[in-house]
Amino acid sequence: MSEFINKEAYDLSLGQKQRITIAGVLAVEPRIIVMDEPTAMLDPEGKEDVAKIVQKLKERGLTIVYITNIIDEIFFADKIVLLEKGKIMNIFERDELENNIDLLKKKGFTVPKVIDVMEKLRDKGIKVELNDIV
Repeated sequence: MSEFINKEAYDLSLGQKQRITIAGVLAVEPRIIVMDEPTAMLDPEGKEDVAKIVQKLKERGLTIVYITNIIDEIFFADKIVLLEKGKIMNIFERDELENNIDLLKKKGFTVPKVIDVMEKLRDKGIKVELNDIV
């Protein structure tokens, strides 16, 4: 982050601001970090940077509470908590995602694009598992 030390905040991109915010949080050495829609309004490169940061933090053993409305970001999670009107509707592990696709659809959630692709491949007789793709 040292390359940003002499820059004004208004000269930074949203992705750069997001990385600096995360660095600031890490400076206090938390065990748990809550990220509320950290990729909102970021370009694809910024989203990828945040995804890499989240993965590194998880590898370091930090607990990340990742709040998002972007369904494709569900794959960042180890555990998925679905909320409806502020109440917990369901909790499941990422490995159980495939078993909960009907629930997602029934409750009006958009299904991750990779799941749509996987289902279309299976319909064509191509054997593919979610863990092979993600």
